[in-house]
Amino acid sequence: MQEFYEVKIISDFAGAHRLRNFKGKCEELHGHNWKVEVVVRGTRLDESGVLIDFGELKEATREVLSKLDHKYLNDLPYFKEINPSSENIAKYIFEKLSKRFNSEKVQVYSVSAWESEKACATYFGKGAENAS
Repeated sequence: MQEFYEVKIISDFAGAHRLRNFKGKCEELHGHNWKVEVVVRGTRLDESGVLIDFGELKEATREVLSKLDHKYLNDLPYFKEINPSSENIAKYIFEKLSKRFNSEKVQVYSVSAWESEKACATYFGKGAENAS
């Protein structure tokens, strides 16, 4: 097994959604105070002994979440055809952050979208099984 380092940050946003073609309460308009966990991995530290600057990762995550914060998620272009489920929200955030950070040095490994204290969905993306 290859050695690696892992860095995790936690952020949040508030948003409303409704799940299309879903049988149950979540088909109705409702909102959440989402908690988002972002995990990046890499095998090498830089000359200052860090994998990635926490501040840089937090800032990029806040930028992505600002597009979701206090929005009706179903109205956003990404979610016009794709249900804004926890799973798909995690994937959306993962894809946006991967475009910014993925390199030989660091890879976005996973994003978890918590819709409550007791329920979350995690997206790992392509290649995550090779990052450990």
